[in-house]
Amino acid sequence: MSDQDFHGKTVIITGASRGIGEASAHEFSNRGAAVVLLARSEADIARIAGEIEGAGGKALAQTCDVSRWADMEAALEATREAFGEPDILVNNAGLIEPIARLADSDPEGWDQVVDVNIKGVYHGLRAVLPAMAARRAGVVVNISSGAATNALEGWSHYCATKAAVLMLTQCAHAEYAGHGVRIVGLSPGTVKTGMQVAIKASGINPVSQMDPDAHIPPEWAAKAIAYLCTDGGARYAGGDMSLRDPDVRKAVGVA
Repeated sequence: MSDQDFHGKTVIITGASRGIGEASAHEFSNRGAAVVLLARSEADIARIAGEIEGAGGKALAQTCDVSRWADMEAALEATREAFGEPDILVNNAGLIEPIARLADSDPEGWDQVVDVNIKGVYHGLRAVLPAMAARRAGVVVNISSGAATNALEGWSHYCATKAAVLMLTQCAHAEYAGHGVRIVGLSPGTVKTGMQVAIKASGINPVSQMDPDAHIPPEWAAKAIAYLCTDGGARYAGGDMSLRDPDVRKAVGVA
């Protein structure tokens, strides 16, 4: 793929109702792709799809709980009916609440983070990989985090699940790189999203003490995701690209 053009491509984005997911939907649409927005919030993804279509783009809003395989299967079928097989999957859906130290954590809340952050990524991979491998083409971008390799107080659920996502990226790369499919992760750093509001409110660990101006806009992360789907992103296959790296920011165009 060229650095700019995604015309004729179909992109599925999970967690598309806000933040990085919403910004990515607009980024890919602006570059010519048809976008499929998946999230539990029907009203939000319908609004975003309407904005994209109003600007002349192609979009489909599909309610989906990524922790449920049946929902992901239905989303894939809806994508095929609307635009054909997906060329790109952005596994963006993720949770960090409730933030708490292990002894104070809520087991149900902890379980839900595991279901969305790990099983959701697995379900996305399982849905798109067969057709991508058969066509010997396709890209999956898994949203990772510095938390995948750094323990942070109060984030046991988030650190553990993001570490699992990194391993899923590596495993999928080992299995499908030889079939022409690129599996890659993005570690965007701290991003101005609703997640940062929850982190700030928790008051736990140094990230909660950061100045809000230190966080990057979600549009930067969206540009990085798109970059990973171009020829320039091939070098990062099987691992995480860090948007904290000044050279990466320059390559992406957000330096």
